[in-house]
Amino acid sequence: MTRLRYSAKLRAMKFLFVSLFVLLLSACDSGLWNNPYPVVDEGKPILYTAFTGRPKHLDPVQAYSENEYEFLAQIYAPPLQYHYLKRPYQLVPLAASAMPTVHYLDSIRRPLPDTAPAEKIAFSVYEIRIKPNMRYQPHPAFARDAQGKPEYGHLAQSDLRDIHTLSDFSHTGTRTVTAADYVYQIKRLAHPQLHLPIFGVMSEYIVGLKDYAVTLQDALKKEPQGFLDLNAYPLPGVEAVDELTYRITIHGKYPQFAYWLAMPFFSPMPHEAEKFYAQPGMRERNLMLDWWPVGSGPYYLSENDPNQRMVLTRNPNYDSETYPAEGEAGDAQAGLLADAGKPLPLIDRVVFSLEKETIPYWNKFLQGYFDASGISSDSFDQAVQINVVGEAMVADEMKAQGISLSTAVATSTMYTGFNWLDPVLGGACENSKDASSCDPERSRKLRQAIAIAVDFEEYISIFANGRGIAAQSPIPPGIFGYREGEAGINRYVYEWVDGASKRKPIEEARRLLAEAGYPGGVDALTNQPLVINLDTTSSGIGDKSRLDWMRKQFDKINVQLVVRSTDYNRFQDKIRKGDTQMFYYGWNADYPDPENFFFLLHGAQAKVSKGGENASNYSSPEYDKLFEQMKNMENSPARQAIIDRMLEILRRDSPWLWGYHPKSYVLQHGWLHNVKPNVMANNKLKYWRVDAAMRDGLRREWNQPMRWPLWLGALMVLLFGGWMWRVLRQREEGRG
Repeated sequence: MTRLRYSAKLRAMKFLFVSLFVLLLSACDSGLWNNPYPVVDEGKPILYTAFTGRPKHLDPVQAYSENEYEFLAQIYAPPLQYHYLKRPYQLVPLAASAMPTVHYLDSIRRPLPDTAPAEKIAFSVYEIRIKPNMRYQPHPAFARDAQGKPEYGHLAQSDLRDIHTLSDFSHTGTRTVTAADYVYQIKRLAHPQLHLPIFGVMSEYIVGLKDYAVTLQDALKKEPQGFLDLNAYPLPGVEAVDELTYRITIHGKYPQFAYWLAMPFFSPMPHEAEKFYAQPGMRERNLMLDWWPVGSGPYYLSENDPNQRMVLTRNPNYDSETYPAEGEAGDAQAGLLADAGKPLPLIDRVVFSLEKETIPYWNKFLQGYFDASGISSDSFDQAVQINVVGEAMVADEMKAQGISLSTAVATSTMYTGFNWLDPVLGGACENSKDASSCDPERSRKLRQAIAIAVDFEEYISIFANGRGIAAQSPIPPGIFGYREGEAGINRYVYEWVDGASKRKPIEEARRLLAEAGYPGGVDALTNQPLVINLDTTSSGIGDKSRLDWMRKQFDKINVQLVVRSTDYNRFQDKIRKGDTQMFYYGWNADYPDPENFFFLLHGAQAKVSKGGENASNYSSPEYDKLFEQMKNMENSPARQAIIDRMLEILRRDSPWLWGYHPKSYVLQHGWLHNVKPNVMANNKLKYWRVDAAMRDGLRREWNQPMRWPLWLGALMVLLFGGWMWRVLRQREEGRG
């Protein structure tokens, strides 16, 4: 029995050694142990990227956040879009067959010429003709039975027992997009069960929209549990002319309305989809437009697991668009026109993986498992280096991997405002305790002195890793009216030296301060040090260093800066009441038009007296008159001339420290093509192209596992096993 027992142990040990040998051989293949994606997807034109949290809304009425538009802009096709390559940003047709035609009417709806003054125009009529034969994504709402009726139009609770996602429905269908679908979506903007973030603005412009919301509310009260069929309620300001044409009538003249037509709010919505999702039991299974959108764009949402990943798949019915054939100077040399004329999209699938932490996201990008990446502060020094002339370049290590850097200046302005109502810093003498001593010129020179002293180039270098450019006015690059080079500098703060702008020396700030009546930072009238208050919501550790830096800027001209930090609600209350001297603020463009920045300084928008967005309460009759002329003009040399005059007024008066325009930095691997930063277009994924073969090869090269520790461990196990073999063998022979 003992001999048999030892023989069994020897056989077991042989089996163990053979198994270990097979395992080691399998480890020698070329597979990637850390690949997070299925092997079957290798070689396919798939884009891999990340998201940091579930989009709250995917219904185009309710969505208004950047992380929501990242998906919706790929799924829906509004009439217009921004040209992917051209700058300044330019609207071009997307679903529309041409740019909308606009007709003007007077108060009794008589036609007016295009040259009619804005004050004579009571209504503007936008006529939009869409492209023929555009089709929706495959969807069960369009499925039809043998009789041509909706296959899933009358579902019972029992029919939904095994239904959890759209893919659980056996059949799908599609149909062509019609003008009525665009009309239906505009009606949905007033739906009482939906929240439109821009309803206040749109109801002021779209004729009848405000009253339409009341009509729908009354209809819903009569049948609170029923389906609210918007087709039964006409909207006076929106009508379908024929199958491919519809009209929108707005109050007055408002050329900026065209920019809203590039947003998902104005995409088509098929009546069938809303009715499909309105069936009982759907919402409980997350079967709704907010979770499963229905669009006619280049992609559709094929997988929605917000705790792990979301997947966009090419809409097989999308064939109405090609890659642009023209762009800016230099685009052809950069390879951005190599795909001109090719059908869009160029990528079949986009896989979004949930990544809440920046370090894992960054590491996966370096391993090649994400095709592009932003740059966090922690990774900036590893990714970017600044050359001798201050330009950002990708670091040598990144360059060796074929990684390139794309930058874009955001259509945003981060500024510090002066309160125009303040008797020291402002321009309004009526707020001064002693009106006889009030001198607007004195306040103006004080503001100009501060503008020279606060060095935003230094701020950008220290606190933004160089990611920004010092602002010369409210208008950022890419917006009509912005001028490059010497023509665009603020000559009250900068000089043009050797082909570049240079901040004026601090001596100039001190001279202006003395002329303002504060020589050496002391009020010549009271012999008291000049003290200025800065209101902010900043209170964290990182904010403290920024505020200390700001104090040092004022120290350069011997002016004392007192920082008054408070919570957000209190800060907003002080802004509303005008109880500030200086304050931090910022603005991001809703649309790329100078009017969207200039209105922030329009007297009619004063925060204290009008409750508007002019937080500085700046007032200039000359500026306001020019604003009224400029705001409704088409982009033209005449409009540019007015803008130039407005900018001269603002730079002279200096109601803001113009601050800076942030820059976005994006890294992309060498296999990702056609990447050009476009801060206004959210639908850019359809233009990108992936060289999957190149990506697969580099992933293998960068992610080969280190096998020597495994082999060393295996050798030690084999040596130990050999010793055990001999021990067991000797015991077996000794007992034999």
